[in-house]
Amino acid sequence: MVLRRLLAALLHSPQLVERLSESRPIRRAAQLTAFALLQAQLRGQDAARRLQDLAAGPVGSLCRRAERFRDAFTQELRRGLRGRSGPPPGSQRGPGANI
Repeated sequence: MVLRRLLAALLHSPQLVERLSESRPIRRAAQLTAFALLQAQLRGQDAARRLQDLAAGPVGSLCRRAERFRDAFTQELRRGLRGRSGPPPGSQRGPGANI
């Protein structure tokens, strides 16, 4: 508790803060922090630009591909059901009927 008060009193001293800001480790930490923030900002902008480009182009083609897949799947399903003989699955009753 006493140490916390002492540290708080020292950090509120303008002379100490200025002397610390001129020290090499504090300056280096500030440089690294600024570098990390700038890199994060640039990467975020790059990712946003790539997402925007991705959303602008192939979304229409993706929808068309999904529609073609749906149509082909339903056609194959109908062909398969037409080619089967006998009652549809699940229509039999009794024990062991749907095995």
